[in-house]
Amino acid sequence: MYEGFYELRESPFSITPDPKFLFYSKRHREAYDHLFYGISQRKGFIQLTGEVGAGKTTLCRALLEELGADFSTALILNPTMTEIQLLRAILKELGLSYKGNDRLRLMERLNQFLLSELSEGRDVVLIIDEAQDLSDKLLEQVRLLSNLETDQRKLLQIVLMGQPELREKLDRHELRQLRQRITVRYHLTPLNRHETDFYLQHRLQIAGANGRPTFSPWAVWAIHRYSRGVPRLVNAVADKTLLCGYVEGRDRLGWRQARRAIRDLEGHG
Repeated sequence: MYEGFYELRESPFSITPDPKFLFYSKRHREAYDHLFYGISQRKGFIQLTGEVGAGKTTLCRALLEELGADFSTALILNPTMTEIQLLRAILKELGLSYKGNDRLRLMERLNQFLLSELSEGRDVVLIIDEAQDLSDKLLEQVRLLSNLETDQRKLLQIVLMGQPELREKLDRHELRQLRQRITVRYHLTPLNRHETDFYLQHRLQIAGANGRPTFSPWAVWAIHRYSRGVPRLVNAVADKTLLCGYVEGRDRLGWRQARRAIRDLEGHG
């Protein structure tokens, strides 16, 4: 609605994980570097955690774009399933036949594919999002997947992404075998106020902004205070703030528009 008024090509604050909008704060750059290092150096298990809306999935999408043709990837977005369903979902993501309910045959199918990719010089990466929702049985299944290896290297790189509850779950004694295999870990923290300011400018620029609209320092303060620097919440407030600016015909968005946006989000508009 406001895109035409501000002459934007698209909405700058959509909550979908579009990698072209990824803002590399210091923490997001470090998280990305940890992921890329763990995969490229074939560390086997990598763990990325962060609060809801911290930008983990967007980082993941950017990583998948960067990996390129030398990698085959499987992305599991909803791991709430049975062990057999997980294996079949992985095979499907890799473009393989996923028929049948025999776990051993499914594992053999996956193993043959991994060996074939190795012979072609390609690595295979499995990324499981929302991994805090994995049951103990599924986590054990994931651990067994890491046993697929040759004498020299792991055949499958596994990235577990999830909310802070994932760290708590993996700290449990009964999951120590899995925890000991995770050699690369990173916890993604929210943006500070200074980064929030640059984040807003970055997304406006990617969306085609040419000097308008702008957020005043007080608007940035209000947005950061409400969102606590969580990118998804920053997007939600900024989107509403732009809508308020459009309704009032303003290019300079201030504390009043941000506060009105927050009240609308809270249902107090």
